[in-house]
Amino acid sequence: MSNTCQSSRREFLSRAAAVTACVAATSPRRTFAAPSDRLNIAFIGVGGRGGSNLHTIASDTGVNVVALCDVNGKNLASAAERFRKARQYDDFRKLYETTNDIDAVVVSTSEHTHAHATMPALKAGKHVYCEKPLTHNVYEARAITKAAADAGVVTQMGTQIHAGSNYHRVVELIQTGAIGNVSEVHTWVGRAWGLQSPEAAKANGDIVSVQDRPTESMTPPDYLNWDLWLGPAQDRPYHEVYFPGPKWYRWWDFGNGTMSDLGSHWNDLAYWALKLDAPYRIEAFGDEPHPEIAPASMSATYRYAARGDMPAVNHHWYQGSHKPEIWKEKQIPQWGSGTLFVGDKGMLLSDYSKYLLLPEAEFVDFQAPEPFVPDSPGHHQQWLEAIRGQAETASPFSYAGPLTEANHLGNVAFRVGQAIDWDTQAMKATNVDAERFLRRMNPREGWSLT
Repeated sequence: MSNTCQSSRREFLSRAAAVTACVAATSPRRTFAAPSDRLNIAFIGVGGRGGSNLHTIASDTGVNVVALCDVNGKNLASAAERFRKARQYDDFRKLYETTNDIDAVVVSTSEHTHAHATMPALKAGKHVYCEKPLTHNVYEARAITKAAADAGVVTQMGTQIHAGSNYHRVVELIQTGAIGNVSEVHTWVGRAWGLQSPEAAKANGDIVSVQDRPTESMTPPDYLNWDLWLGPAQDRPYHEVYFPGPKWYRWWDFGNGTMSDLGSHWNDLAYWALKLDAPYRIEAFGDEPHPEIAPASMSATYRYAARGDMPAVNHHWYQGSHKPEIWKEKQIPQWGSGTLFVGDKGMLLSDYSKYLLLPEAEFVDFQAPEPFVPDSPGHHQQWLEAIRGQAETASPFSYAGPLTEANHLGNVAFRVGQAIDWDTQAMKATNVDAERFLRRMNPREGWSLT
C-alpha cells in the first residue's frame, strides 16, 4: 500500500470515528419543500422485501415513484406495470447519472450492495431508507454513517420492529429502572441459516445444505443480470445455491448469516434500551469457522463499558442450537427467540410482540411508567414524515450504523477465532490482525465505495 493510500485511510478513520463515537450525533436535516408537495422517490431493489417497501411507501398519496431499479428483470417488469412513468434500470450506478428529479432513495438490494447503492444517494444529498443490515461490513458501516452525517439528510434503516409498541414499552421499563441496574443481557434466535449438516438444514428449515463453494457452474436465469448482482464481490460462476434470496445470506461474500440477518432486529432492543455504543471486547464461540459460509449455530459476547449512570454490561448473542444456560435449565419460559435483561431487582424477557417481568410473583403490583417513547406512525411513514419536517426517524444511520458495526464484530471475532479488543476510534482490533474481516479487501473494478 502506498504512503498516499495509508495517509488517506488514516484521515478517513479519524474523521469517521468522530462521527460514530456519539450515536446521538445530530446534523442539519434537509427537509422537503416543493410547490407540488410530492416526494419523488427512486427504488433500488423492487422484489421481495423491496417490493413490500415499494408497495408501502408508494401508498402514501404524497409519493411519486420516478425510478425503478433491479437486476432481476421479472421484479423490474412487475413493478413497472404499476408505475409506468418511472424510469427503469438494472444498474443503479446508471440511475444515479440523473438525480435532479429525485428527492429520496429506497435501497432494498442484497446485503453486499447496500452500501454501494446508498453512498451515491448520500453524496447527492438525497434522503435514504435502506434495508437492514445497513452494510456488509464494519468499514462500510463507518463510511455510510459519516456520509449521512455530512449530507444532513433524513435516513432510516429498515428495522420495522423498532417501530412496534412492545419495543417502546421495554425501553421505557429498562430506562426507568423497573428491574434495577442491568449488567447482563441474553439475546437468542432460533433461526440457523449457515453451515450445517444436510440433516440439520432440513430440521431447521434452511434453504440449502451445501458445505463448500460449488465447483460446477450453471446458466443464470435469462431474467437475471448475474454480473450486476455480484456487484463488488469477486467474479464467480452462477449457481442456484446463491440465488434467489435468502440463499445468499449464508455466503460471506454476499451476507453474514443469521447474525447479520436477525441481529439488526434482535440486538436492536438491548442496544436501544441500554444506550449501548461500541463494545470494547468481543468473543465468539462455535465450530471452526468456514472460509466461505457463515455458521448456522454460534454465540458471541460483547462487553460494554459503563455509560452515564448505566453500569458496564455484557451482551450475549446466541443463534441456532446455542442458547443461554438459564434457558436450557428451563428457569425462564422456553421462547424460541427472545431477549432477557438481567437486573439487580429482577429480569425482563421480551420478544417482538410481548414481554414478561420475572419472577412474575414479585411484579404482580408493579405499575409501569407513563409512556415516553412516542408512538410510531409506521417505520416507513415515519421516514416520509421526517423528510417533510413533521417527525424524527427512530433508526437513523447515526444509530443504525454503530448498531450494524457491533453486529458485524460478533462475526469478526468468530472468523478470527479469538476474542478481539476493539478500538472504535481507530476502527481496529488491537490484539490481533482482523483487517481482512472488517472490509472487502479487493472489490471488483468499478465498485469502489469511495
